[in-house]
Amino acid sequence: MKTFLVVDDSSVVRKAARRMLETWSFKVEEAENGAVALDRCRQHMPDGILLDWNMPEVTGFEFLELLRCEAGGAAPRVVFCSTHNDAAHIASALSAGADEYIMKPFDADILREKLVEVGLLEEEPL
Repeated sequence: MKTFLVVDDSSVVRKAARRMLETWSFKVEEAENGAVALDRCRQHMPDGILLDWNMPEVTGFEFLELLRCEAGGAAPRVVFCSTHNDAAHIASALSAGADEYIMKPFDADILREKLVEVGLLEEEPL
């Protein structure tokens, strides 16, 4: 079973994402900020990470830079999730090592599409 870490300071976003991911048979853990997320990754590196940009203590961007320096930190597929939609934010996220970027609010179709694009889910047959 693939594992997923949902990192967001909003418990509502974490719970909604958890429900979607569990529907697709992921084992899901949650973290309320980048510091907690980094600890979780050091205990067990997940297959995928849904990562909020704006969080207290350690931001999503800072977390991503730290994650990619950790042993095994290049492996997780990271989907940044933010309300920022300008090209500079998206380019920064991708250059820091994000695999994809989605806008809040998102739904199951959007998240599923991105997970297919990064190779964590199979495309549904037509």
